[in-house]
Amino acid sequence: MKALIDLTTEYLDHLRAQRFSQETIRKRKWHLSLFSRWMKERCNVDTVDRLRGEYLRRWHTWFTSAKTRQGHPYSVSEVNGRIGALRSFLRYLARCGYVRRDLVDQVPTVKKPKLLPGSVLTHAQMRKLLSRISTDSPEGYRNRAMLELLYSTGIRVGELLGLDVEHVDFANHTMTVTGKGDKQRVVPIGRTALKYLESYVVAVRPFVVRDPSERALFINQRGWRLRYARFLDALRACVQGAKLDVRVTPHTFRRSCTTELIRSGANMYHVKELLGHESLDTLKHYARLTINDLKKTHEKCHPRERDDLP
Repeated sequence: MKALIDLTTEYLDHLRAQRFSQETIRKRKWHLSLFSRWMKERCNVDTVDRLRGEYLRRWHTWFTSAKTRQGHPYSVSEVNGRIGALRSFLRYLARCGYVRRDLVDQVPTVKKPKLLPGSVLTHAQMRKLLSRISTDSPEGYRNRAMLELLYSTGIRVGELLGLDVEHVDFANHTMTVTGKGDKQRVVPIGRTALKYLESYVVAVRPFVVRDPSERALFINQRGWRLRYARFLDALRACVQGAKLDVRVTPHTFRRSCTTELIRSGANMYHVKELLGHESLDTLKHYARLTINDLKKTHEKCHPRERDDLP
């Protein structure tokens, strides 16, 4: 009987044939490799014929209560991302006749509470984080340029790491981004991010890149395209130096950018286009109003607040 790891490879090839994005395939590969390892170590299951509902329920119970290396619980989005990858894999196995279809029901997604989004930095906190990044080394300058660009544009990290040099139009202060489903959009770049990006491209990148055919915008110390794992390492180093009381993730920059735009009165349709969302409804997960925002709006708009009566 086929091993789970071999079937995972077949499943990923199926996703490639369906033109799923490289970022989606990368994430599902990572999630499923962790699942296969857990099944082998905890349940002694490494082939598809030994996969049982009781083992899936054990994995679901363990993972939904697991914590990160820093001791934090995983966010609902992170939990559902891994569960979603497994559910998709199980559906593929069922279509191929390897497992029963009802196995998918053993790993339900977690209901997302209707809370204000976390992991959002105020502009003051973001300035503190960015200003503390040392730019004395090529790697440090690259990190500053990357994080400035993320905060300025709100693009996803996968979109950032997929950028090539020619995707940036310095003359028009824009760049062409390839998002989910290989859909392209043109995104404006703010002047601060553009300053760091231009300096990086002109005075830093040429001295790190080794192969003239390498077109990746952001590269590692060996001169090749920077990968997600190394980006996370760089982000952790930057965050550690800033000593913020907010947990910072790669998505923090996207949320923070969007929150500041909406808080400042940006047109919701324009924000949707900037982020590459299909629907305005998605923005409700990013827009965040603090109690101070609500108080200011109440004082400004409620007629009783303008009365002089006792």
